[in-house]
Amino acid sequence: MSNETSATTTRRGQAPRGERIADWADGRLGIYSLAKSNMRKIFPDHWSFMLGEICLYSFIIIILTGVYLTLFFHPSMAEVTYHGSYVPMHGIRMTQAFESTLDISFDVRGGLLIRQIHHWAALVFLGGMMVHMMRVFFTGAFRKPREVNWLFGFLLLVLGMFTGFTGYSLPDDLLSGTGVRFIEGVILAMPLIGSYLQMFIFGGEFPGHDIIPRFFTVHVLLLPGIMLGLLVAHLILVFYHKHTQFPGAGKTNKNVVGMPLLPVYMAKAGGFFFLVFGVISVIAAVASINPVWAIGPYRPDQVSTGAQPDWYMGFAEGLVRVMPGWEWDIWGHTINFGVLIPILIFPLVLVAIAVYPFVESWVTGDKREHHILDRPRNAPTRTGFGVAWLIAYLVMLVGGGNDLWATHFHLSINSITWFVRIAFFAGPILGFIVTKRICLGLQRRDRDKVLHGRESGIIKRLPHGEFIEVHEPLNQEQLHVLTQHEQPKPFEIGPEVDENGVERKVKRSTKLRAKLSKGYYGEDNVIPKPTPEEYKEITSGHGHH
Repeated sequence: MSNETSATTTRRGQAPRGERIADWADGRLGIYSLAKSNMRKIFPDHWSFMLGEICLYSFIIIILTGVYLTLFFHPSMAEVTYHGSYVPMHGIRMTQAFESTLDISFDVRGGLLIRQIHHWAALVFLGGMMVHMMRVFFTGAFRKPREVNWLFGFLLLVLGMFTGFTGYSLPDDLLSGTGVRFIEGVILAMPLIGSYLQMFIFGGEFPGHDIIPRFFTVHVLLLPGIMLGLLVAHLILVFYHKHTQFPGAGKTNKNVVGMPLLPVYMAKAGGFFFLVFGVISVIAAVASINPVWAIGPYRPDQVSTGAQPDWYMGFAEGLVRVMPGWEWDIWGHTINFGVLIPILIFPLVLVAIAVYPFVESWVTGDKREHHILDRPRNAPTRTGFGVAWLIAYLVMLVGGGNDLWATHFHLSINSITWFVRIAFFAGPILGFIVTKRICLGLQRRDRDKVLHGRESGIIKRLPHGEFIEVHEPLNQEQLHVLTQHEQPKPFEIGPEVDENGVERKVKRSTKLRAKLSKGYYGEDNVIPKPTPEEYKEITSGHGHH
């Protein structure tokens, strides 16, 4: 009896098994202290911050569906004769890669849906990254201390583009094979090393027997591994630097106004994940993408009509399509500038947006930390540059589909090509100028709102017969949002001579910085904010009409 009582007392005195496991893990991993300091971390609440979440959730969906597809896909270029479920293809010779793609589409339970979810999720992932990157760019969220995180995000975009390319090349259908042939032409256009590099990558003359297995390794193992590491580093830096927030009452560079990570933010994030998964699944179920059975297997002697890459590679395609077919024969070697120049322009355009944060920091001389976002209108030069970059990208996207534009809208393909050539140079310049003018106009409207209030739409007649519109004064929070931004002075070189009358030696980089600084903070690029004296003078006089 005493032994039973002792055993019962011991069991009652012990902590629950789950708590004991948690204590064991905490003693070795420090989970409790880590969770205590981070699980109540505050995150601001704004719809634009969900763009980054769409990228994250799409990436998770890509990994989940990709693991399923690898169980049934055979990355081999060995030729077989098809005798599967899709009768119209019976007797056609194809690679095992194409055959297994057909088997996934017609014989594996849920295979076609998973294939389409995988492909659509990749498109949403890259589209989400592009929009998310533009949100970060236009609001100035890349400024110190987030320059490195901006580069991580940019590398994720570039790696995502090449991961997508290797992915849609794996089925070895006629469309993807045409894209691989395009890449082979790009490689061969490289002077001196092109032919050697082509033989190394393809394992012989095109198409060789190694490109699909190598693409499979790169697509499934190498690039996703690098991207996963970058994504983890990206999220760690978001936690470490704390989240940026839009200007508003009570929001400063030293605090974050929002909801805690647990339980509010995690609950919303979990629901949003299933919403993104559901939307992508619905799109995949009702909108067919990459129907390889209608295209057929790749043959080097054929090219599919209307061959187009996925949208994110359309820029590179457009550069090659609209470039004149210039060739030079030098010492018995042909240099194909029609392909070489576009493949040099493509990375330069991408690098231009990647290094912009460092250029802006140098031009403005701003080395401070920023946790409050800019309204795009208050940074007209930056906003104009971003719009110009987008216009260049979109113009070349049109060039990449010049044949489809011509056939669908009954236009001349030569006219479209010349339009794209001109618009690639004129479009960004015009877009930059127009965007700056719009930003300055919005700044003037904000200034007028602060001084005179908001237009109410109510017309009032004064005793002497004059009709006026009644303006409602803004509340303090609205006034703060419209006036909280800084307007620094442009960088000045200083006097041309020193105190002894000797001419100062000024570096060319310093002169360039001074000129560019006027583009950010000069008189023609900034509308002065209302001063407190102006505001008091107007509000203490006749009031708001």
